[in-house]
Amino acid sequence: MLLTIFVITILCFAVAYKFYGGFQSRFYDLDPNRKTPATELQDDIDYCPAHPAVLMGHHFASIAGAGPVVGPIAAAAALGWLPTLLWIIIGCIFFCGVHDMGALVASIRHKGMSIGEVVRQWIGARGHKLFLAFTWLSLTLVIAVFLELAAQTFAADPAVAFTATLYIFLAMVFGVAIYHYGISLKVSTIIMLPILFGSLIFGIESSWVQSTFALSLDTWRMALIVYIFAASVLPVWLLLQPRDYLASYMLYFSVFIGGVGMIFGGASYEVKLPAFKGFVTASGDWLWPLLFITVACGAISGFHSLVASGTTSKQLKRETDAVPVGYGAMLLEGVVGVIALGTIMMSGEMLQGGPTVVYGNGLGQFASLLGISPRVGTALGLLALNSFILTSLDTATRLARYQLQEFTGMSLNKYLATAISVGVALALIFVKTGKVAAWQMIWPVFGATNQLVAAIALLAMGVWVIRSLKKSAGFIMYPMAFMLVTTIVALVQMIAANLNNYIVSGISTVLLILTVLLLKEAYAALKAAKAE
Repeated sequence: MLLTIFVITILCFAVAYKFYGGFQSRFYDLDPNRKTPATELQDDIDYCPAHPAVLMGHHFASIAGAGPVVGPIAAAAALGWLPTLLWIIIGCIFFCGVHDMGALVASIRHKGMSIGEVVRQWIGARGHKLFLAFTWLSLTLVIAVFLELAAQTFAADPAVAFTATLYIFLAMVFGVAIYHYGISLKVSTIIMLPILFGSLIFGIESSWVQSTFALSLDTWRMALIVYIFAASVLPVWLLLQPRDYLASYMLYFSVFIGGVGMIFGGASYEVKLPAFKGFVTASGDWLWPLLFITVACGAISGFHSLVASGTTSKQLKRETDAVPVGYGAMLLEGVVGVIALGTIMMSGEMLQGGPTVVYGNGLGQFASLLGISPRVGTALGLLALNSFILTSLDTATRLARYQLQEFTGMSLNKYLATAISVGVALALIFVKTGKVAAWQMIWPVFGATNQLVAAIALLAMGVWVIRSLKKSAGFIMYPMAFMLVTTIVALVQMIAANLNNYIVSGISTVLLILTVLLLKEAYAALKAAKAE
């Protein structure tokens, strides 16, 4: 069964990339000779044209996060593997692939500015402010949660902490080697990758690493705060771009191991998880909207539009690179989601420690098929997952800085905007009610919020296409309508279920009001477009 679902997924994605990716390329009239913001506005701080392989690494590692692992595993454990698989395939091809590529193209046609700028020009100034406030608050929550997850992983596993730390310093050497000394990307990659993979083995076996990097949770929190601040303000070529590129190879290797396991593990590993558990979960939640909120990044995520229109659009060297980077990276993330699905199919249930333990154990079993020690395979899986988290963390910090600067009309410099964003995230970590941190109290709202950002981003793209390109936007607006209705229903359910929790119900109500106001602005803009 593992082989069957993996082959079906790969075939569906290959056909989609060829035909649906090609359709979007023609629809947007992508031209390799047209100047992009990265080349036209190059400042080597934020705007910096990147090799497609480097940009693919940055974008893929940034959008993935923990979502394509945690989401599919959690959804399959509650609902069964079949509905989860179907939504991953359909969502990646027709929803998030359209969402990610559209956001990237819309941004490069608006000087590399965020989707918020698209909202400003084609929906209105009021909608622009509403959108930026909405997304900035969402990003500060992402920073808080991913910083906490990364710090917990480092505190729990010194080998992962050692390798991830080494990534940071080698990335800076890598960036200087390529951009200042002209050493080719190929040569630099060949030199760096064995060091990185060797560091993982060394970290597992070395008693020095185990003792030196066995630091407290608070120590790792402080170290990560310094890191994400630097990643936000330093030139993108020096730290963010090369670190994400090098980290992507760890992710690619984990995908390779997962692919081998899915192809050859069917005969060795029994599928213990039911295909379908019913339309209602044991806790009383219905398949809709639960499935579409829980799978999250495995099928569609609003965070992707912020990455595509935030950091990625400022590094895109040629317009035609938007197809592999914008559409292809999402399909690759879908492959990660299906591999994660395979690990829960083998375990048959959620293990103690949650989805990360399920994924790590599953990848360890897959690695054994290649003769790799299950212990090393599990560590590799956890390191890959941590790489997803860390790259999303540093990118989210830079994006929060961009959003806040846009919101204030660029009146804040990059240092102050970063400090404010990180400061709010730290408040979510350290401010507690009893023993519960603020981020833990509002985290249940994030799933619906993230998908709501996706719906609003699709809405902004659709209005841009209709008003500016003068084309029909059905392939954008139909997914938008589905996600909009789904997320609104999820928010209403959340409010009803948390009437005694004023924080959760209050935030959900505010988000619902912001959504209604944005919809009102978009409706007025579309009405004006018809009158033009």
